Amino acid sequence: MAYLLGVVVLVLGVLVSIGLHEIGHMVPAKRFGVRVSQYMVGFGPTLWSRTKGETEYGLKAIPLGGYVRLVGMYPTAEAVGDPPARTTFGKIAAQAREASAQEILPGEDHRAFYRLSTPKKVVVMLGGPFMNLLIAIVLLTVVISGFGVAASSTTLSAVSQCVIPAGADASRECGTGDEPAPGAAAGLQPGDTVIAYDGVEVTGWDQLSALIQQTGDRTVPIVVERDGDEVATTVTPVVAERPVYEDGVAVTEPDGSPVTHEVGFLGISPSTELQTQPVSTVPGVVGNAVAQTLGVVVTLPARVADVAQSAFGSAERDESTIISVVGVGRFAGEIASADAEGFGTVERVASMLTLLASLNIALFAFNLIPLLPLDGGHVVGALWEGARRQIARLRRRARPGPFDTARLVPLAYGVFVLLAGMGALLIYADVVNPVTLG
Repeated sequence: MAYLLGVVVLVLGVLVSIGLHEIGHMVPAKRFGVRVSQYMVGFGPTLWSRTKGETEYGLKAIPLGGYVRLVGMYPTAEAVGDPPARTTFGKIAAQAREASAQEILPGEDHRAFYRLSTPKKVVVMLGGPFMNLLIAIVLLTVVISGFGVAASSTTLSAVSQCVIPAGADASRECGTGDEPAPGAAAGLQPGDTVIAYDGVEVTGWDQLSALIQQTGDRTVPIVVERDGDEVATTVTPVVAERPVYEDGVAVTEPDGSPVTHEVGFLGISPSTELQTQPVSTVPGVVGNAVAQTLGVVVTLPARVADVAQSAFGSAERDESTIISVVGVGRFAGEIASADAEGFGTVERVASMLTLLASLNIALFAFNLIPLLPLDGGHVVGALWEGARRQIARLRRRARPGPFDTARLVPLAYGVFVLLAGMGALLIYADVVNPVTLG
């Protein structure tokens, strides 16, 4: 039931995200005078609809997208010189122009989308993706500054009984010849919260870790909170060799052996807890997430090829691979049903909100691809139209008519087929060789 609940919550979150994406298109379009005939969440058969004013609002059966119908998306044949339709592609473009023109009511040609200026077209088309980005910012702000992010705390989760030599198996049992760990010798216990070390008030694990490493083998006072009482004692760290890490990766010698350095060692481990962060940290987190997602979009063909190899061959599925809605649903179910110590309701909610934020960032980045039928394709068409007009103005020539975006409809059909094929491949891969949360 918990797994199913997670999937349901995700589906609802996706529907809300899609609905808000389309509102991002609809609101500026209406503000600029464009008639919006339909606002639909989903595709396929209509489950429910209601007309308010001049717009029909509705919910369709397949919750994998949505659309707003902006009247006059393509210029009429008259507006682009009534080009002849001699080729198959020309006939497709002509049909697109005719279908678009039929939506324009008598006397309302001025309310057609193609009549908008370039800046207004760009605002309308980017309104959807930037709505997804705004959703992600709000969700991540709630997570980071409301629930907090997982971080090491000064409460001890474990106290080692002996000093494990560098290079030895850290999970092995202590032997008779092993040196006792200073933390255990000083009487520290799991659940203790370190509040002062060597006379310095402790506010975080990174600070405490640095203090311990700098102590060497001096005997220093330490104060912990245990069961609501302060317990003061002394501890004498040992100097131990530990691997050197850079950006979370162990540094190695040319022969592959680890690079080590001597540091003070107590043999204590931190527990992990959610710690709230200031709102000022949100832009950095969002920027990093957007940059990583855009990097995925740029390398999308190669990543799709990798997925195909793992789905139909013997290659293992990379944990950083792209996934389908099935994979995202699996993640949501695993988050909701995870049975792990310290992963309670608050952690589940925070993880689910983070997943939805990541999904919205993906929608933002994906829709910026400069190909029709994606929003980025419409933006490119508008920018090209604007560039032609500016060049004509600089050359003191007559203002050119609207760019005939209907000629790009055959390309849009091809892109749609490719996207559908990619979606089917990802769904298949997520069924036969799924990626699961660790």
